[in-house]
Amino acid sequence: MNSFKQYYFYGGVHPDEGKIAKANPIQTAPLLERYVVPLQQHIGAPAKPVVKVGDTVLKGQLLAEPGAFVSAAIHSPTSGKIASQTNVLNPLGVNVPAFVIEADGNDTPAEPLPVLDPVSSSPTLLRKRVGEAGIVGMGGASFPTVVKLSPTKPVDTLILNGIECEPCLTADHRLMLEKAHLILAGAQTSATILGVKKIILAIEANKPDAVALMTREAKRYGIEVRQLRVRYPQGAEKQLIYALSDRKVPPGALPMEVGCVVQNVGTAAAIGEAVLLGKPCYERITTVTGTPVVNPGNWLLRIGTPYAKAIEFAGGVKEDPAQIISGGPMMGFAVYTLDIPVMKNTSGILLLSQSELFQFESNPCIRCGRCNDQCPMILQPGILGVQIENSKFDLAEKWHVNDCMECGCCSFVCPSHRPLVQFMRRAKAEIAAKRKAAAAQKKPNA
Repeated sequence: MNSFKQYYFYGGVHPDEGKIAKANPIQTAPLLERYVVPLQQHIGAPAKPVVKVGDTVLKGQLLAEPGAFVSAAIHSPTSGKIASQTNVLNPLGVNVPAFVIEADGNDTPAEPLPVLDPVSSSPTLLRKRVGEAGIVGMGGASFPTVVKLSPTKPVDTLILNGIECEPCLTADHRLMLEKAHLILAGAQTSATILGVKKIILAIEANKPDAVALMTREAKRYGIEVRQLRVRYPQGAEKQLIYALSDRKVPPGALPMEVGCVVQNVGTAAAIGEAVLLGKPCYERITTVTGTPVVNPGNWLLRIGTPYAKAIEFAGGVKEDPAQIISGGPMMGFAVYTLDIPVMKNTSGILLLSQSELFQFESNPCIRCGRCNDQCPMILQPGILGVQIENSKFDLAEKWHVNDCMECGCCSFVCPSHRPLVQFMRRAKAEIAAKRKAAAAQKKPNA
């Protein structure tokens, strides 16, 4: 059967799945007394506040408007009062501006946006709704969705990403099982905006229940469901495009260069809510999991919920965690405080025990080539790592370090336990800082 054909791509690894929360239905978190809502929850310019300290707000009310074309609106997760404006750490350890909202306990909603039809409404109106709702990539990238739905080149294929290949995370899996209609409505909306007829939903073979359900439901929408083999990082954008279409996105290029747009199923569901319910993006499903967690599960959390509260909703811990990760174990970021708030791209909160941790030793590279064999981007991580260790960032740039997607496959297979993905992140940061400094020097002379 063609829709269940197995697809392959270069490289990749098979880490332990660790999806212990996959059978646990989505639970709605109780209302909190206080939320800390960051104004920078997306790639691009920070949002500009449209309310001030002391103002009363309603659930879903606009707090900050997009600060530029590549930006996203921010909405209130509940009704209450803007108690203060402060700075808060995000999962990357960066201080970003935020509103502190003291909830009034009534959870009074703002007037919803008018309901739209995903098929018959105009593309312009639907695209505007996506922007008004403040939707970003919910799979972790947090790129403003309205920008992705405004390609400058012709697109003929919309790909829905239901792979969720990151170990331990199960939020997308549960979303497909419980809210398929929202995903499919979001897919229809995106297809109308883009003017495409071909829609493919990709799901990894370790989710047979989601494959069966989505195949049955998608038939009514003319959406093709394809089951892909289990291989990390099967869900990476460029790898997914190649697996489904045999099209290769050139280095440094966007999917639209090969006529594709890729959208996470969580993003599609958020679009479905915005169109069918008139609901902005002020909450998301997050997997709270790990062996130290008492009741691992999938929670519908409001934006601004502290990580500490999310873990509390999951029953707390039965042993002290040795590490807490925002996201999954392969591409997530370790955090050192639980005061970090849930944001639009918080796909998971993972707690690890001491026995599950491994300290990188950073021994010399033995030139075994395993990292090269497993790199999905066909880079040479071993050589890049040596270059970066010696601060040869210009050379690393020439060797395409910026094409690294930080999947962690190289670190995972390295017998010398070298922190290769951390090297890549450092090089990319150094290169970006150098470019920023060069641009700043040129600006006064412009």
